[in-house]
Amino acid sequence: MVRPTLEKVAARAGVSRATVSRVVNGSSSVGEDIRVAVLRAVDELGYVPNFAARSLVTQRADSIALVFSEPPVRVFSDDPTFAGIIRGVSQQIEAADKQLVLMMAGTARGHERVERYTTAGHVDGVIIASMHGADPLPAALARRGIPVVCSGRPITSNGLPYVDMDNVSGAVQAVTHLLDRGRRRIATIAGPPDMIAGIDRLTGYRQVLRDSGRRSIIAIGDFTRDSGALAMRQLLEDDPALDAVFVASDMMAFGAMQTLRQAGRRVPDDVAVVGFDDVPSAVYTDPPLTTVRQPTLRMGRELARLLLTPNPESPVVLPTELVIREST
Repeated sequence: MVRPTLEKVAARAGVSRATVSRVVNGSSSVGEDIRVAVLRAVDELGYVPNFAARSLVTQRADSIALVFSEPPVRVFSDDPTFAGIIRGVSQQIEAADKQLVLMMAGTARGHERVERYTTAGHVDGVIIASMHGADPLPAALARRGIPVVCSGRPITSNGLPYVDMDNVSGAVQAVTHLLDRGRRRIATIAGPPDMIAGIDRLTGYRQVLRDSGRRSIIAIGDFTRDSGALAMRQLLEDDPALDAVFVASDMMAFGAMQTLRQAGRRVPDDVAVVGFDDVPSAVYTDPPLTTVRQPTLRMGRELARLLLTPNPESPVVLPTELVIREST
């Protein structure tokens, strides 16, 4: 598929190429009628400006926005994982002598507020974290000429730079470890099917089970502790003989372990448990939780570095590491 060019946008809007460039770069020297016509052409053609064209070397605002784009029913920014990402972004932004602006975009109104704020020139670029499904916000901002980097691989291919963890490999390591420990009926509590982390971690689980000739036993959670507890009850009802569970987040694993205790199942004697994320409290569970460590601090730094780099390499996929503790 041929990507629309600046010239095609100019032809569609009936203006010059220079005028289109001024509009997508947020210039105030263009009349409102012309600006509206150009933006309409941008939307109709699906034009995405060259990432380098709005390089941050201009230092127009000296500020970067970190946007959490998530539905209000699931506030993933409360997850400890995101604290590491925020710290990493903050460190890199501070080293570049820029300011960090945190924004929430959990509703259609929130999306509109972010678009208004960023297109008004208050920030030089945007990092979008915690996307769900086919989130329209990244492409909408990019069409306005705003540099955008995504935290996590977008579910729909939009050509934007992103930084992600190797979620598939992490899940493969976790489930292979359970098999190596002699576990044979291994279930999973998967993450939301509209989040790439949930999709990829389930893919890794299924891959190992398929290669070992075993059937998948799956329940779905939403990365919260309560959903992990509920999903664990469902798994025990569906297959009382299961002897291990790979849980797609530590928060859900905490809930799952609570349910197992309430059901009289010992961890790991009766049921081994592996989580994902290696949040700080994972070492304090009883027993301490085996989990997959993801370098969230490094992820935050890479997100900011990618945004601050003209012509950045993308994607950046960071390795994950299994941390073995007493829960397996």
